[in-house]
Amino acid sequence: MKKIELKFENEEGKLVTISLDNPVEPVDEVAVNSAMDTIIAQNAFTSSGGDLVVKKSARIVERNVMDIEI
Repeated sequence: MKKIELKFENEEGKLVTISLDNPVEPVDEVAVNSAMDTIIAQNAFTSSGGDLVVKKSARIVERNVMDIEI
């Protein structure tokens, strides 16, 4: 399963991650940047440390799980 993680800094300087399943690939870096700018500008999310104020990073994370018969 793949996820896109959008990482922001909040007003207290702490890292906040928003994870979304099944990102569109290939990733459109311009669209991701724009979406993150919009999240900050519209104050769409908040955290226990206050509003999200700075974009830190974005990444695609893939997790593979294999069940083992027991």
